Amino acid sequence: MPLYEKFSAPNSMKLEAISPAGSDLDKSEAKKRTEELGKELNELQDLMFFAGQHSVLLVLQGMDTSGKDGTIRGIFGHLHGQAASVASFKVPTPEEIAHDFLWRCHRETPGRGEMRIFNRSHYEDVLVVRVHNIVPEDVWSKRYAHINNFEHLVAESNTIVIKVFLHISKEEQESRLLAREEETEKAWKLNVGDWKERAFWDDYQEAYQDVIRKCSADHAPWYVVPANRKSIRDLAIAEILVNSLKPYASEWNERLARIGVKAKEELAAYRATKS
Repeated sequence: MPLYEKFSAPNSMKLEAISPAGSDLDKSEAKKRTEELGKELNELQDLMFFAGQHSVLLVLQGMDTSGKDGTIRGIFGHLHGQAASVASFKVPTPEEIAHDFLWRCHRETPGRGEMRIFNRSHYEDVLVVRVHNIVPEDVWSKRYAHINNFEHLVAESNTIVIKVFLHISKEEQESRLLAREEETEKAWKLNVGDWKERAFWDDYQEAYQDVIRKCSADHAPWYVVPANRKSIRDLAIAEILVNSLKPYASEWNERLARIGVKAKEELAAYRATKS
């Protein structure tokens, strides 16, 4: 079984056809492979940062308890924090509501050399907004085209766009919610809203399915990552990131080589003035 499913064009995928269980790879082997990929990811991030030509936007979406925070911690364990950061999108503030729905996300996109992780994103405006009828359908249904245009613009600005849906089962979500109640020292994690949202499970699955169907493109693919098992989830994310950045490595190395040549020439010219 593959670690994940990739969608890079409009499609007719069915989310229910993808198992949230994922690969049956042994946990210890998954962790070993994740560590190996993590080292490669760290090297690729260094190249991207110093070359200063591209950026990475990683969009993380998923149901409550799907592991967005855990995924972020896992990613940062393989990166240096100099050029990696997270932007979280919660209920819009009055200032954000006063602008178009993409405003708050556009200003958080990464600059050259940076990696930015969106913990939830612009997709909330065709997910939560749709499920809870916050705006009429004739409003949110037009947003798919706006999102596609936004991501096309970002990609044309040399941003590598990677979008991940963390796919868990309803049963696994219930298990994780119940487990939180047993962790008395982390009672602050409890949120009755998580249980209330479970009543809309099927509506959210349909909304996510439409997002992946309508907003998949070669420059901004969607990856559906089975997330019932954390070790498999982390391995899948590491592999997706490495495979997404690796095609640019030669370009970054060439850029850095040119920078090195120029630096040597400038240093030689400086020393010549001192001799």
